[in-house]
Amino acid sequence: MSETVESVSALIIQKLLANPKVPRDIDGNCKIMEDLAFDSLAVMNFVMEVEDSLDVSIPLDKLADIRTINDLAACIVALKNKG
Repeated sequence: MSETVESVSALIIQKLLANPKVPRDIDGNCKIMEDLAFDSLAVMNFVMEVEDSLDVSIPLDKLADIRTINDLAACIVALKNKG
C-alpha cells in the first residue's frame, strides 16, 4: 500500500503533537518554521526523526523547498513512489 500525502501528513502531525511545545491546533498547512517556531536545527532533527520512521532519506536540496507540513509529506510520498 502506497502512502498518500494525507496519511504521511497525519503521521507527521502525530509526531509533532508528541512534543508539548508544539501548538495543539496544527494542520498540514502550518509552516514549520514560522507557525511551529522551529529553528533550523529543530527542523533538521525533526526531519531526521521522520526519515527514520518512514525509511526515507530527503536530500538536502529538497529541504530548501519545504515550508509546510504538507510540503514535507508531498516530498516524502514523491521520494517513496520514485524508489
